[in-house]
Amino acid sequence: MSSLKQICSSARSWHASALASAAVFLRDVGHGMLEIAHNSLALLGLLTLGAVLFASGRADVRHAIETETLSWLQARQEARQQAEAPEAEPDLGEPDAILRATAADPKDLSRAQASVALWLSRRYHVAPEPVSRLVQEAWNVGALVNLDPTLILSVMAVESSFNPFAQSPVGAQGLMQVMTKIHDDKYEAFGGKHAAFDPVTNLRVGVQILKECIARAGSLDAGLRAYVGAANSGEDGGYAAKVLAHQSLLRLVASGGHVRTTASATPAPKPRPAAVEPAAAPVEQTLPPAAQAAPADKVALLH
Repeated sequence: MSSLKQICSSARSWHASALASAAVFLRDVGHGMLEIAHNSLALLGLLTLGAVLFASGRADVRHAIETETLSWLQARQEARQQAEAPEAEPDLGEPDAILRATAADPKDLSRAQASVALWLSRRYHVAPEPVSRLVQEAWNVGALVNLDPTLILSVMAVESSFNPFAQSPVGAQGLMQVMTKIHDDKYEAFGGKHAAFDPVTNLRVGVQILKECIARAGSLDAGLRAYVGAANSGEDGGYAAKVLAHQSLLRLVASGGHVRTTASATPAPKPRPAAVEPAAAPVEQTLPPAAQAAPADKVALLH
């Protein structure tokens, strides 16, 4: 028993001694780490102080440090603002989009043009600015090809009611309902057949075709029948009479007359011999003999 007690006493002594040694070791390590940290901080402080003293003596170095510091602070601020702010909406703005718009101020038109533009705007429930641009174009192009601008606008009104994206069941497109597939060559000068949906381009191409139809048919009435595709049959369903009646309304508006926007543009049919022109039709457009001799069955049809 005494031996067992001695062994236990020795074990406890060894355990206590081990714990004391470990405590001393840890304390020494802690003191060593503290000394190292203290010395490191002291060294870092000395280096920082040296860097500050060096930078203070060099204007270029100081400026570079200030610039870098400011850039870093700004980047941090922007990052913080982006993190706190909700997701920004995409910017869909396009300042040059105005260049694609087909529009004109009615105040920039002549009195006759403005009267026609505003009347058409009210009658067909379209904005006056794009109609003003088309009226202006009809006057300009009409003067170049020697066609009454009110005739051009009347064809446009009857064909599409001023819808630049209109398309008929047979493929006539745009304001003047040009058969794009047939007259695609005329759109080459405007960049291709998709220009058929540009209002001004469609107007110009339509005017070219209308002028050709009148020249080949030999008269305005026959030219309108050719334009609508009734050159051979002669039966246009009243198309030519409707266009000419609409033109008479526009002429009255352009001259300063008061015309209700609900006024009918379809004259009452009058019985007449087949070979006689309508009494109410405008004076036929006289053309050179070569143009009058051109056969009507070769007219470039639209419909």
